[in-house]
Amino acid sequence: MSEAGANSLLKIARVYGLPVPFFIEEFQPKGTTRALVRLTGVKSLADAEELVGKDVSVEAGTLDLEEEEGLGDITGWTLVQDGGTEIGTVEDYEDIPGNPCIYVETAAGSKMIPLHEDLIVDADPEARRLTMRIPSGLLD
Repeated sequence: MSEAGANSLLKIARVYGLPVPFFIEEFQPKGTTRALVRLTGVKSLADAEELVGKDVSVEAGTLDLEEEEGLGDITGWTLVQDGGTEIGTVEDYEDIPGNPCIYVETAAGSKMIPLHEDLIVDADPEARRLTMRIPSGLLD
């Protein structure tokens, strides 16, 4: 786990009606909208469950977040199957070591698709379109 943001102050809003401060021991981004965070004082599953769904805040610039190299921000792009069929909208990505993936909102729900260079046919930043050869079965 990354040490980015270690010892940063995080405030969890409305635990027992008041904002409660915690210190971040470890912080690892998981895509653009999620993170795996270890907080000081949260030592058990029961402790963690009390914080599920709570709003959090941290002062801007507190966390040392580095931009992912090579992925850029492709959220909001349209994913197109090689051949022209629109699949859906890229909602998020996760840089899984050795296997980065994108999360795409399709008519059949959210799908996770590997973002491997061998599958990418074209990336058009101006049109915000990503064309891929998506292996059969991944969209079922």
